[in-house]
Amino acid sequence: MSSVLRPASAGQDPSIAVTYRPISSHLAITPPVSVVIPAMNEAENLPYVFKTLPDWIHEVVLVDGNSTDGTVDVARSLWPDVKVVEQRGKGKGDALITGFQAASGDIIVMVDADGSADGNEIVSYVSALVSGADFAKGSRFANGGGTDDMTFIRKLGNWALCTAVNRKFGARYTDLCYGYNAFWRHCLDKIELDCTGFEVETLMNIRVVKAGLKVQEIPSHEYLRIHGTSNLRAVRDGLRVLRVILRERSNRRALRSRRHPSPMLDSVRGEVS
Repeated sequence: MSSVLRPASAGQDPSIAVTYRPISSHLAITPPVSVVIPAMNEAENLPYVFKTLPDWIHEVVLVDGNSTDGTVDVARSLWPDVKVVEQRGKGKGDALITGFQAASGDIIVMVDADGSADGNEIVSYVSALVSGADFAKGSRFANGGGTDDMTFIRKLGNWALCTAVNRKFGARYTDLCYGYNAFWRHCLDKIELDCTGFEVETLMNIRVVKAGLKVQEIPSHEYLRIHGTSNLRAVRDGLRVLRVILRERSNRRALRSRRHPSPMLDSVRGEVS
């Protein structure tokens, strides 16, 4: 769904038309929006995912992780123009990186394929971005958010890891390990994603803060996976997230030491010169 707006400013060619997408009664945007969905054997869940996607989005990019249940065929039947990309490597991080590279929109939204995310919330993410944010981060624990899919142990682990990131990197997150986010394409040039697993979400959250990007949290409700079993393993993936936090902290210290040499090193350099 799109309309055409012709420029009325002095000096502009009146024949040039700007395409914009009406999102609601009070919001319309010009940047195209790509929704990236990593999926592996999610054929039964895709109908619930695609049903909630707004019709004004520019494209859907489905990254297929070698599915054997007809995931690709189902996606094409639900969204005929879906862009299907085959995942070469393994892991959620690898799938998302593949999808980001294939997406053509100025705004990229990442959505899980298990039916736990409500596509109707995309308008809130996009609204935050066009209002000035660089990165719109979903949060199940911000006011208005919620989750039906986290045990007490997982909530405790998420809280502990989130607290560590806030203290070590100066962030103010209320949620850390959540995969429903949106951002402007230019952010990819500043965060350089280089991990393959579930920890990719944490890596993104840390690096947008380190890059000085403007982040806005979006209250989001996480529903139960509809069909199938999650590939998430709380202990294993929690340890991978922790390793990412420690690595990024170590990298930050190394960068700081390169920028600010020690006084002793300065004196040695002075003597040598």
